[in-house]
Amino acid sequence: MTILRAIVLTVVLSALAAALGVWGGAAYVRSRIHSPPSVHEMVHRRLHLSADQQRRIEDLERDHAAKVQALQAEMRAANAELAQAYQQSHAYTPQVQAAIDRFHHAMDAFQRETMIHVIAMRAVLTPDQAVQFDDTVVRSLLAGGS
Repeated sequence: MTILRAIVLTVVLSALAAALGVWGGAAYVRSRIHSPPSVHEMVHRRLHLSADQQRRIEDLERDHAAKVQALQAEMRAANAELAQAYQQSHAYTPQVQAAIDRFHHAMDAFQRETMIHVIAMRAVLTPDQAVQFDDTVVRSLLAGGS
């Protein structure tokens, strides 16, 4: 093996080892980063609810899920209306504005319903549980999650 070939092989192997090290380090860091728990995960896994609390929250969640389904259906219908209004004229018409208004109304109702649900769940919690719950809710809202 010539000296040049040995140097090239050393450089290639060094670059490969460096790349593998960077990839491994990044994978390690990603695995160590803890994302905040979702409100649902926190309530059901971290608050150690009593049987009565669990039952009451499950009742609230069942009612909330039915309302959310209806509101999501309304948002999909408003988007379909918007698509049809756009397709008809390819312009910002009163029909386009009406569809946008319909969507915003449904989205507003969805957010309102979600906050009513969050507040109802909080009422089921003990004061210590409520502190943890509030922290998770606030972090979720600031992060844009639910």
